[in-house]
Amino acid sequence: MRILMNLFLLLAFMAVCAAGVWYWKSQQGMPAEVVESSYAEPVDRFVAVKGAEVRIREQGPPNAPAIVLLHGFTFSLESWDQWAEDLSSDYRVIRYDLLGHGLTGPDPKERYAPMERARFLGDVLEALEIEKAIIGGNSLGGLAAWRFAAMSPDRVEALLLVSPGAYPINGVGDEPAPVPGAVAIYLRTVPEAGVRYAVSQIYAPGAEIPEERIQEIGDMMRREGNGEAMVKSLKEFTLPDPEPELRSIIAPTLILWGENDQVITLAQGERLSQIIPNARLITYPGVGHVAHEEVPQQSVADVRTFLTENGLEK
Repeated sequence: MRILMNLFLLLAFMAVCAAGVWYWKSQQGMPAEVVESSYAEPVDRFVAVKGAEVRIREQGPPNAPAIVLLHGFTFSLESWDQWAEDLSSDYRVIRYDLLGHGLTGPDPKERYAPMERARFLGDVLEALEIEKAIIGGNSLGGLAAWRFAAMSPDRVEALLLVSPGAYPINGVGDEPAPVPGAVAIYLRTVPEAGVRYAVSQIYAPGAEIPEERIQEIGDMMRREGNGEAMVKSLKEFTLPDPEPELRSIIAPTLILWGENDQVITLAQGERLSQIIPNARLITYPGVGHVAHEEVPQQSVADVRTFLTENGLEK
C-alpha cells in the first residue's frame, strides 16, 4: 500500500496533463488475447475454478511434493520464474495469476478481499486435486498464504513467506483506506513513468531491473479489466490485528525479508517471526520487497535448506 500512496504527487501531475481522449483510450486496457500472445507459455493452462478462468503454470515431477507460489499486488506468476526453475527439479511447482492480475484477469465474482483470496487458494488446490502442499507467497500473496494456513492447517505442510502483508500499515486496518484518485488513475491507465516509479519502490534502491521485466509488469497490469480489479482490491483491502490467527499457525514457517524493503518494513518481519509459533526469519542486506527476484539463488538455497531440515525434501 505504501508504494501506491507514494505515487500521489507524481501521478496527480500526470493526471492533470493527460488528455481526456488518452485517458479513456488507456482505460480500456490491452486486449486479453494480445497480452496472452506475448506472455503465455506452452506449459500454461487456464483452469475453471469456481467461476473464474485461472492461468496456472506447473513445472516439475507430477508426483513430487507440491509447492504453490502466490505473487504480490500488481505482479503475476512470472515473479517466481527463478525459484521455479531451481525447485522444479525436485518439486511439483505450481503458480497461478491471482484474481484480477496477469492473464487470469478480473474475477466475475469480484473475490478480491484478503480472506476471499485465501479461500480461493483452497479452491485452486481442490481444482488441481491437491490435498496438501507447501505454500509460498510474497506481499499480497503472502498474506493469502498465511491466512490459508491459519484457516486450513491440515492442508499446509510448510509456509514460505517473502515480505508478506500482515500488520496494519498506511491507514489500512480493520477498514480499508480511501484510494487516492491518482492511484486509481495509475492502476486503470498504467503509464510507463508510473510503472517505473512503482518498480523503483518495490525493488531495493539502485537495483538493476531488466527492461523486459519492467515491460512485462506493465503489460500484465494493462490487460483489460485488471486495472479496475486492482482498484476494487484496494477498496476491499483490510489488515486487522493478525496475531490471533498468526498464533494458530502450526506449519513450519520460513520468513524471508529484504532489509531495504520500502513497502513493508523489516520490523513487521521480526514481529511475525516472534508470533508465529514455529517460524524462522532470514534477512538480506541491500534487498527490497521481492527477495525471491532480487537474490534468487541465495533465497532459494535458504528455502531448500529449510525444507530439508523439516523433512520436506523429495
